Parts: sequence; structure tokens; C-alpha cells
Amino acid sequence: MTIAFRPATELAGMISRREIGAVELLELYLGRIDALDTTINSVIWQDREGALESARAADSRTIEGGDLPPLHGVPMTIKESFDVAGAPTTWGDPAFRNNIAKDDCVAVERLKRAGATLFGKTNVPLNLADWQSFNDIYGITSNPWDTGRTPGGSSGGSAAALAAGLTGIETGSDIGASIRNPAHYCGVFGHKPSFGICPPRGQALPGILTGADMAVIGPLARSASDLELALKVMAGPDILDAAGWRLELPAPRTRNLGELRIAVMLESGLSEVDDAYLVMLQDLVDGIARKGATVSDTARPDTDMHEAHEIYIQLLRAATSARMPQAKLEEFQTARARLDPGDASYFALMARGNTMTHREWLALNERREHIRWAWHRFFENWDVLLSPVAASTAFLHDHAGERHDRTITVNGHEVPTTDQMFWAGFGLMALLPGTVAPAGISRGGLPGGIQVTGPWLGDLTTIEVAGMIEREFGGFEPPPDFSSSGT
Repeated sequence: MTIAFRPATELAGMISRREIGAVELLELYLGRIDALDTTINSVIWQDREGALESARAADSRTIEGGDLPPLHGVPMTIKESFDVAGAPTTWGDPAFRNNIAKDDCVAVERLKRAGATLFGKTNVPLNLADWQSFNDIYGITSNPWDTGRTPGGSSGGSAAALAAGLTGIETGSDIGASIRNPAHYCGVFGHKPSFGICPPRGQALPGILTGADMAVIGPLARSASDLELALKVMAGPDILDAAGWRLELPAPRTRNLGELRIAVMLESGLSEVDDAYLVMLQDLVDGIARKGATVSDTARPDTDMHEAHEIYIQLLRAATSARMPQAKLEEFQTARARLDPGDASYFALMARGNTMTHREWLALNERREHIRWAWHRFFENWDVLLSPVAASTAFLHDHAGERHDRTITVNGHEVPTTDQMFWAGFGLMALLPGTVAPAGISRGGLPGGIQVTGPWLGDLTTIEVAGMIEREFGGFEPPPDFSSSGT
């Protein structure tokens, strides 16, 4: 595999051993962006001079010798929604076109201290609210495997840049699979951490300090080892908490694939999965079973998945309603007043979530806590649960109208795009970690990922299982149209 597609851990090692210079590696990625990014539009802002200065400093530090940070000299980009001093943070909203961050967010501070050379930002959908990545400021980002298709969202630029070999490592955010579905669609790795372990301060629009319910930040990469390294860099208490607590994530119970206890949920009754994707996942699960792992396709937490899904959608829409204009909120209030009490459609759940009272939120939160304890009891007997990430591999661009009115093709017929929010939310609503690892290439020639859900604070377990899958069955593969271009 060419240098541009190597994991960040390998790139840092090459720089430390003086097999390549930090400036040389940065210029390699900048050259690839100039030559290739016009076809996918993933990197939408760059600071080349500042990055070259940082890379020169990294090369000087290499020559000086001594201990070097874990991401020493590795060029990286980051999702547009993260504050980087001197860069725009717009969330794709023209109203914030001139919002230039004064300071780095917490995650950027930590990644820079770990040695990363941050040189650019990657595209997002408006308000980070789509499984596509397009907006009126930066335009449309496409999937490097098929430019007629979405790279995912809202961290779609992040995953597309990684898959195309335009950056060394990336970071995104997730409240509705915004790390996980781009990783799946683009064939890279992504990790949605346990809620609260990575401080989100500075991944926000102006004036916002409070993190949203369920929302997390986390890494995307081309290997599981990169996910683990980046998570350890990003995780841990923010300044207000650091005086009183520290984070010590438990180690995986085993690092032997044959000793794993794996539950599998490839179908749900709530979101139909396309056969081309389902076959890929079943082949992987069968391979894991042949390696000796204990595998069950019936083991489930003692909870109603329909109930969990309805709670998730309402809590999700409540969490994102803070950004809703007053006029739009009033529209939903009017719509809610007309709903049949038994209506459990996505629109009805969205309307209730957008307009709920605090008392209603507290009642849903109480129901969520019971579900969290059901998951806790489940993971006393099972290491992880494997599932799809979405209903299909990457779908065709469709930017017309409202997201909740759009459809995608699954098994030859149209289904609402929002059905697949089930796969996004069944673990996230319980605040659990989820890692996506590449599972192979479908018969349609598109990559697909498998989702590894684990116990609360079991982040190192889900990443380790992703690493086992990578080692035993293969991991990241470069898109054909980008693998033969340059170094």
C-alpha cells in the first residue's frame, strides 16, 4: 500500500525513524489534494503555510532526538465543525460564513500536543444534520468509491478524505451515526465513544458551551490501532473536571478472536437491510464463528427495541432542537397538536421531540436509564454485539426537499431514509460505544462496514474487536480511482 494510505501510527513511526520527513509527507498530501480532490470536494479549507511551519518544527525535533509524541509529524484534517484558531467554523450555514475561530477546541489542542500537523478542514452538511455532506458554502462532497453517491454525513468530508488518501487521520462527531455511517460508506474505521469521555468544548457554533445529550466526538482512521491511539489522545476530563477525576478505560477481556462471546443482530424488523450488504456481513460473521468465537444471533438485551428506537428519535430531536429557528419550532408545535396520540411515525416522533417539555424529557430519560441497565446485564455475558451500520451501502446523491421526506432503494424498493436511524440509535441512546470496521466490498463494488457495540466505557473492547476483524479478514482498501494516483 502506498504511503498516502498507510495508518497514522505507521506514518508517525516512519517520520521518527527519518524514513520520510514531516514536510515531505505533508507536501505529498497537499499534492494529492491538488490533483484529486476536485472530484470529491472533501477538504474545504487549508492553512498550508501554517502547516508547513509546523512540519518543519517536527523535522527539527526529529533531528534533535529524544521522546517524540505519538502522532509526531502526521498531517491531519478535521471536521469543519471543530474550532481551529484562524479557521471558519460555519457548520455549513451561510449565516456563520464569517465566523472565524479565535482558539483551538479541546480536541485540536490535544491532537496538536500529540504531534499532529493540522492543515485543513473537511466538509459537512448544513447544521451537521444529514447522511450526506452538502451545503451552500462549500458545495457537495462525493464518495471516492463512486462520485455519484454520498460519502455519508455529517462527517462525510472526513471519511472521504481518509479513503482517498488525502490526509493521515481525522476526527468527527456523532449523535446519529455521523462518524459511523461515513466510515461505513467510505470503507474506513470510525469510533463513536462512550458518551462524555471526550470533551466536546469548541466543537460548537458561537457562544455554545453546553454539549448536547448523546452527542460525542471521536476519531476516524484507516486502522483500528489509529482509532485507539486517537481516542487515548482525545479522551479524558476537561479542565473543570480534571482536578477531581480521571479516565481509566478497562482493557479488553481478551485479545483472542476465538475467545470472544459475540451477539449478532443483522436484522431488526425496524430497518430492512439490503441483501448485497447483508450477505457481506453474514459472510464475515460466519468467518468469525469459524475462528472459534461463541456466536449467537438470538442473544439480546432484555429490552424492547421498538421502544428504544422511539425514545432515541425523541431524545435526538430534543437534543438538536436548540438550533431550530423559532418559526420552525412553532410549525412543529402546530403539527404536534394535530397528531393522533398513537402515531409513531418518524415525523410524529420528531414533532414530539422538537417540542417536548422538560417533564416529558425527564420521563424519557428515566425509561432510557432502565434500558441502560438492561444493556449492562447483557454485557455481563456477551463481549460485543455486531450489527449493520445502515440499511445499505452508500446511496445516490439526493439533495431535494427535507431529509425526512426522502427515500433510498433497499432490495429494489423505496424506503424512508430515516428508517435506518434504528441502526444509528439502538446503542447510542444508551450512551454505549460503537466502532465501525470495514467488512468487505459488496457485489455492487462498494465498501461496507460492521458496527461493533460494546458495554458502557468498553471503548477499548469495541476497538480491539475491530482490530481483530482487521487482522483476520482484512481492513481498509483504497478506492480504485485514487489508489493508482501518485505516491
